[in-house]
Amino acid sequence: MKIYLGSDHQGFELKHKLFAYLSQHGYQVEDAGNKTLDPADDYPQFAQMAALKVLGDEDPDARAILVCGGGQGMAMAANRFRGIRAAVARDAHEAKISRLDNDANVLSLSSQQLSDEEEAVYGLVETWLNTKFSGAARHQRRIREIDEIYGD
Repeated sequence: MKIYLGSDHQGFELKHKLFAYLSQHGYQVEDAGNKTLDPADDYPQFAQMAALKVLGDEDPDARAILVCGGGQGMAMAANRFRGIRAAVARDAHEAKISRLDNDANVLSLSSQQLSDEEEAVYGLVETWLNTKFSGAARHQRRIREIDEIYGD
């Protein structure tokens, strides 16, 4: 599975910690930006870059992890793209449910809430990466409905 990471200036430090952690644990990781710390940058462009990478990847299980100050902005921006299911998770339970029920392919994190809790962040991310979509008919139906209602 390929994992694309994206962040604005507020998530820059946590993104780099995640990159190192994921690389050391054998994941294939690519930085989708921002590649330099720019206090004046804005999150929508990095959410777009990561979302397009996920959508364009040949691996149907490609995913992205986005980091900004609150996590919500990145998720909102990423969810503008049909086929992206971005979820904000503050703990391992939310991460698990986002995969199990919603087949989230983008995880959005709050650097303001999680930056000082590296072990908790790594546990949350590992839970998200290792939880498989349940495939339950009701969940598949709901995902199709999202694409139909909010698609192009």
